[in-house]
Amino acid sequence: MWSVTKPQLDPGDTFDLCISKVKNKALKTRFEGIRQTIVNDSAAFEVRAAASELHLVLQASTVDGQVTKDEMVALYDGRLAGKKGPGRSIYSALQLLPENGRCPYCDHRDVSTLDHVLPKTLFPSLTVTPDNLVGSCKDCNKAKLAAAPTSASDAMLHPYFDVLAPMTWLRGQVVEQQVCAVLFRVERQGAWSAELNDRLRNQFRLLGLGRLYTQQAAREMSGIRRNLVRIYEAPGNGAEAVRRELRHQWESRSDDAPNSWQAALYDALYQSEWFCDGGFRLGAP
Repeated sequence: MWSVTKPQLDPGDTFDLCISKVKNKALKTRFEGIRQTIVNDSAAFEVRAAASELHLVLQASTVDGQVTKDEMVALYDGRLAGKKGPGRSIYSALQLLPENGRCPYCDHRDVSTLDHVLPKTLFPSLTVTPDNLVGSCKDCNKAKLAAAPTSASDAMLHPYFDVLAPMTWLRGQVVEQQVCAVLFRVERQGAWSAELNDRLRNQFRLLGLGRLYTQQAAREMSGIRRNLVRIYEAPGNGAEAVRRELRHQWESRSDDAPNSWQAALYDALYQSEWFCDGGFRLGAP
């Protein structure tokens, strides 16, 4: 959902590094025999990803009938992700690509693993392809599971290839109740295709970002409540003074990241008459 600079790593060189210390001669020979397929499939993946057509990449259980998916998974686990694996430097480099070390899927939790955009169990030839590996948090990686897209609309947005236009698509809504809450949603953009709108909405739901952001918003409102009470009760202030403070917070966060949950939160808060005129007193349990 948030773009990441595409890695400049050659898939053939990455594969060579991963198999460089395979001691089983028969296995290494089989790995060497599929190298060109790895290179070709990686190039085809790049073309499909750039065209938002990852749902058209064919699934497989082996690579050329020579190497099984389990052997490719073991190659990734032991020789790319493994702390002592020959390809660990590439794994670490990919983890460092997301800005500020934040997961590009949720833009909140820290990067702690690599996500296979197309799962390695269904697309074994892409198991160690750098363009198919994105630094992410464990929660988003787990939420994605090992599902493959069946149509353009349900394909995950790829942080290296799908760059969203600079529009505000994340919105918050204040719920006026005994325990104030803010709910989050993805707002459809008329300038985008129906397919792109669907992809963003589906990904937001799949990763459970609405719930995550609502929980974080509750903590944020609890943290600012005392300051808002102070501003509100100061002589000559009241609701408008609170609104100015919240708008200032929105402007600051929006300048940095207009589609962060913080920007969406403060946008919703400063526009809420109810919240500015005392609803903030019920901002957290």
